Amino acid sequence: MVQLHVKRGDESQFVFNTTVDAPLETVIRQITAIYNGRLKVDRICSEIPELADHGITLPPNMQGLTEEQIVELKLKDEWEDKCVPSGGPVFKTDEIGRRNGHAPNDKMKEVLMRTLEDAKALISNKQVQANVCVTMEMVKEALDQLRGAVMIVYPMGLPPHDPIRMEFEDREDLSGTQASLQVITEDECQLWWAAKEMQRGKKLQDYIGKNEKTKLVVKIQKKGQGAPAREPLITDEQQKQMMMNCYRRQEELKKLEEADRQALKKQFQGLANIKWGPRSSRCVHIPWSKCVSELKCSQDIWTHRMTYMYDATLRQML
Repeated sequence: MVQLHVKRGDESQFVFNTTVDAPLETVIRQITAIYNGRLKVDRICSEIPELADHGITLPPNMQGLTEEQIVELKLKDEWEDKCVPSGGPVFKTDEIGRRNGHAPNDKMKEVLMRTLEDAKALISNKQVQANVCVTMEMVKEALDQLRGAVMIVYPMGLPPHDPIRMEFEDREDLSGTQASLQVITEDECQLWWAAKEMQRGKKLQDYIGKNEKTKLVVKIQKKGQGAPAREPLITDEQQKQMMMNCYRRQEELKKLEEADRQALKKQFQGLANIKWGPRSSRCVHIPWSKCVSELKCSQDIWTHRMTYMYDATLRQML
């Protein structure tokens, strides 16, 4: 199986397995479905904590209004009495006025949050480090887990305008949101490898050969955005390791340089081979008179040499 490490920009998304005989049209369609499915799971997971803390979403005409404004306009949430959480609600005001404040109790909240963590772990990009392939079945399983948890907490369902129900029913409206910039439709999707676009109508083996044990880093890109940035020669982890090794080597060289400097200093001062303490039989006593005579002889030789050099220089000048 050919292993494709799918990225969007510099961020790892998931690992996808395929074969060299697979048409690129099919590969792109499958990768796009998994990519958008992971985004759907992330959007639902971002709404579930709000559902657990503040209850269902208010109707669009009541969102952002204060209690006085709602009373003054004589607005009423007809879904408030229908969509009641299991075990009874716990009132907790939503400060931004987006939800009705009738939150589920702690036990039901725990069900939602535990299922949320399980679903996120199932399609997490950490699966890339574990070398686990993410399939469309795994994405559907994550959605089913979230749908089941919501049904346990809200047996009567959510109101039709709630974003979580709209996501489950594929009726989400992402226009004007940041999430809409992340979604890539099948027609707009492009697959890039080695700074080349993998053209539809060809097979994977037209680019990588017939070796089934190949691992590629491919980048998913929206049509019209140009070629994505190329992969760095070394990863961040490899760069950190190289910097640590370099720093460790510099510290070792500093210690060696300090040791060499001390040894050289002692050698210049004539203290390199000094050993302290008596040397028993090898210790020789030199009379003081002999030392003085040898010193006087050395001075005489030095004076004679200097006189000779002075006379030679004077003769050259004349």
